[in-house]
Amino acid sequence: MKKLLLLVLIAFSSLKVTSQEKDIKSFFTSSLNFTLARNEFDEAFGDDEPFFSPAALFLRTGFGYEFQKRIAISFNVGFDYHWNYAVSAFPTYGTVKYNITEDALDTFFVEMSYGKMWRPSSKYADGNYYGFGIGTQIAGEKRWNTIIRIDFHRKGIHGFKNNRLDSFSFGVGFSFF
Repeated sequence: MKKLLLLVLIAFSSLKVTSQEKDIKSFFTSSLNFTLARNEFDEAFGDDEPFFSPAALFLRTGFGYEFQKRIAISFNVGFDYHWNYAVSAFPTYGTVKYNITEDALDTFFVEMSYGKMWRPSSKYADGNYYGFGIGTQIAGEKRWNTIIRIDFHRKGIHGFKNNRLDSFSFGVGFSFF
């Protein structure tokens, strides 16, 4: 985590020093993600049970800086709950987002995250948190933007298969510049 914070500070400082245009904007973001899993009660095709059922819910919020409308660096906190395993976690992580395309203030982006996951229970130890996502940010009224995203999350939890809990999630959120 210290290495990530040092990297963020170096990147922020170098971009601030070398940029001729002071095109740095601060922002606030929040999102709600959910994960689907195969329904264990679904026995066969055509029964009354759905094939997928909700498996996890992730609430996230963060703040950061966007540089030159391309790169954004942020610090985030969240709450994750996995119903299937009765696992709660509080991830704190840094994120680097790169806007691949921009069209009339709408962007398509990729995002990478790394940080620490805190566990409120002594049943599982604290672990690392990794994330990778793609999504789109749709420009809205004034400074509000809508975000639609797909993310891969890896939580290092000892006691699970390969000592980690992996999941894909679908999310919707907003950003405020």
